[in-house]
Amino acid sequence: MKSEKEKMMNGELFLPHDPELAAERLQTKLLLEEYNSISVREKERSNQLLQDIVGTMGEKARIGPPFWCDYGYNIHLGDHFFANVNCVMLDEAPIIFGDGVMLGPGVHIYTVNHPMEEAARATLQEYGSPVTIGHNVWVGGGAIINPGIRIEDGAVIASGTVVTKDVSARTLVGGNPAKFIKQLD
Repeated sequence: MKSEKEKMMNGELFLPHDPELAAERLQTKLLLEEYNSISVREKERSNQLLQDIVGTMGEKARIGPPFWCDYGYNIHLGDHFFANVNCVMLDEAPIIFGDGVMLGPGVHIYTVNHPMEEAARATLQEYGSPVTIGHNVWVGGGAIINPGIRIEDGAVIASGTVVTKDVSARTLVGGNPAKFIKQLD
């Protein structure tokens, strides 16, 4: 029989209040508590804590505190990644960032989802769908990226946009829900 963590990692329905998963979230929250309160003068310690929180971290990747996530180990930062303050990443499934990605303040990225059927939702199970963001993508402040989204290289997501569908390479999208605005050179 699969553990709840195995189910989560496979994108299957799982119980998030399983003791193993609850312990992992608590450990991450403790690391985030320290990361979010560290002095700006302690760059080396801040960098080490971020490496301890996320799954993988490219060169010169940075996240401005405060930062929030559930597990951390499902987050993979490319080289020269930057996230401004108040970003939230609910990482029940992988969140993969290419190189040169920039997130404005208050960007939320969700991988967690709940069943649509009322009876299934009442079981308190959930499942994750990965989010993949290509190279050199800019996500404006306050944008929300929903589960299962793929944003291709060079795309720009306008501030406040709610992304509910995949975004093509080198396009600008904006609005709620996100709509194509123009092709970028």
